[in-house]
Amino acid sequence: MKTASATEPPVRDYTGADAWSLTGVIARLRRVLRSSVRQEFPWESLPMAQVEVMQRLAEEPGIGVSGLADRQRLATNTVSNLVQQMVTAGLVERTPRPGDRRAANLSLTQSGTEILAAWQAANDRRLGQALERLPKAYRNAIENAVPALAALAALLESDDKSQNRDQDRQHGTRP
Repeated sequence: MKTASATEPPVRDYTGADAWSLTGVIARLRRVLRSSVRQEFPWESLPMAQVEVMQRLAEEPGIGVSGLADRQRLATNTVSNLVQQMVTAGLVERTPRPGDRRAANLSLTQSGTEILAAWQAANDRRLGQALERLPKAYRNAIENAVPALAALAALLESDDKSQNRDQDRQHGTRP
């Protein structure tokens, strides 16, 4: 544990990029951001799974449930249930997919867009305030790490897709 000054909270000394340190820091960061947004919006009970679905729909409007499930790494029935809850809450709308009556395109409603924007603004504020209090060297390191972390996430996603295809072929579920 690194010793902290009177204004800094105690911080475990994370050195290197071992998997345990990286996943620990990412999980902790997600938890603290989630809880800080709830402090700003105590009335809001939107689960993070729904926030993440809304973020994906903002990036890819018109995606279907199965595509959304693939991208979110969730079971199709889990995503279907999340979407149904969000449709009922007025956050997401389903529109029939032309040429396939069984499928639907998903998109955010105006209300969903507004709530997502409020969540993102709260996260931006909270993160921005914390980043301002960090030493410049740490701010620069974080800024420089973002593209590398995005590349790491893309690589892991690609590995997962390849592994899933290989497993499907072994089990005869895909040609």
